[in-house]
Amino acid sequence: MDIQRLVKKAKKGDKEALLELIMEQKDDYYKLAYTYTGNRDDALDAMEDMIVKLYEQIPRLKKPGSFYSWSKTILVNCCHSIHRKRKKLVFVEDWTDDAGISSQEVSPIETSVQHMHIHQLLSKLNPNQAEAIRLRYFQDLDYQSIANVTNTSLGTVKSRIFQGLNKLNQWYGGERND
Repeated sequence: MDIQRLVKKAKKGDKEALLELIMEQKDDYYKLAYTYTGNRDDALDAMEDMIVKLYEQIPRLKKPGSFYSWSKTILVNCCHSIHRKRKKLVFVEDWTDDAGISSQEVSPIETSVQHMHIHQLLSKLNPNQAEAIRLRYFQDLDYQSIANVTNTSLGTVKSRIFQGLNKLNQWYGGERND
């Protein structure tokens, strides 16, 4: 797939080219949205919002090669917008195995308890640290991708992850493998 060519076509209004770009990474988009929203419906809503915004704003994209990092930033902003609009809690019952967290042969009850513990731990961190840790360890994004998605510097991302993990370690014990 030639991203440059498809982006140029999409910038000229070719909906099929934009759709092809989106479909190429649809699973990554969904996992990212799910990480932020915590449930399937909100993740799909955020993806819908992202597609509309991409279609409206693609003429403004200056570097065709940065389409995916740009689109993921838009998706993250759509997720934040949904959270602000809904201001709802994410209940453990809403989490399923497709949350991006793998469970190795554990019962649904154990998985729910693990999700609850993880989210309780992360909720005690400042939101920026929790966001960076979720993106790094739940989505397996590299530091530069996290910096692009969150629109922060690489050093800030590293610091947020380091400080967040240190806080978790201080509060709850355990060993850190740097």
